[in-house]
Amino acid sequence: MPWDEGLVNSLVYDAPDPNEGRVLGYAQAVNEALSLALDHDPAVFVTGQGVDDPTAMFGVTKGLQEKFNAGRVFDSPLSEEGMMGICTGAAMHGMRPVFMHNRPDFILLAFNQLVTHAAKMHYMDNGQTTVPLVVWAAIGRGWGSGAQHSQSIQGLLLTVPGLKIVMPSTPYDAKGLMLSAIADNNPVLVFEHRWLMKKEGVVPEGMYRVPFGKGVYRRRGKDLTIVGASHALELSLQAANKLAAEGIDAEVIDLRTLKPLDEEIIAASLQKTGRLLVVDTGWAMGGVCAEIGCLAAEKWFEHLKGPVRRIGLPDIPHPAGYTLEQFFYPDVARISQTIREMCGK
Repeated sequence: MPWDEGLVNSLVYDAPDPNEGRVLGYAQAVNEALSLALDHDPAVFVTGQGVDDPTAMFGVTKGLQEKFNAGRVFDSPLSEEGMMGICTGAAMHGMRPVFMHNRPDFILLAFNQLVTHAAKMHYMDNGQTTVPLVVWAAIGRGWGSGAQHSQSIQGLLLTVPGLKIVMPSTPYDAKGLMLSAIADNNPVLVFEHRWLMKKEGVVPEGMYRVPFGKGVYRRRGKDLTIVGASHALELSLQAANKLAAEGIDAEVIDLRTLKPLDEEIIAASLQKTGRLLVVDTGWAMGGVCAEIGCLAAEKWFEHLKGPVRRIGLPDIPHPAGYTLEQFFYPDVARISQTIREMCGK
């Protein structure tokens, strides 16, 4: 059955009612999306280092090989560039691969195939060839992952035309965005955060799509606008809820996708609040924070009551030690203090 006929039973932009419906874990929600896609379309296959391991990619691929056989869900060799090339070629010939990585760091080994070929093929032959490829990875931190196993590379890939970038923060979005990614005819990068894997939330049964380029309000407010995605957005929401007791009313926007970016929701919020804080799990320099901050200066300057602030990672590699991690990564306390400063509290 074609994806446009069989996938969508709802195009819901906002979050479901947290008090109504089936509660599912984050990893279970992604697993369900993969299972539904594999069942729906024989052209879908899942591969990656460890998809058939007992840990099953944080539980995301658990039971899929047993259900759909080793021809459609299979472990890959330690050859990231080679496998990215195979998946790109398969996508160009009608398959819908989901290439999974334990960490985004490993995608760096496959940049030639992803950036030079998969992202550009549709443009190079005047749209005759599509590349419906999903590249998945789990951003990590904690337990001493260190400089080479904790990198958030969405900022690097933000500059590559032809790629779409997805960063969910809830189980509902994780399932709906994964189904949208598999249905999309372009290369899509899905970055999950490892610290969200145990989060629970309401997730409808069956197939549904969360559309790309449509952010959502996680909290309404009037004093300032917080924009972000993934775990950084989760921390910001905690900070905003905490500061409500101090009389600070923050609006929190979950972008859901970085490419395409929902500029309309940011503009609408800034017209009301006049203050913008951008948060990201990646480096503050030259990445998501810098891009959205630049957009604010270019397009919405007349609404700003003060400088745009950004919270990301400092311009150094990730530390491995627990103590150093407490200084390196943003937390609720740091986000809260930045909000107080912006609001003059």
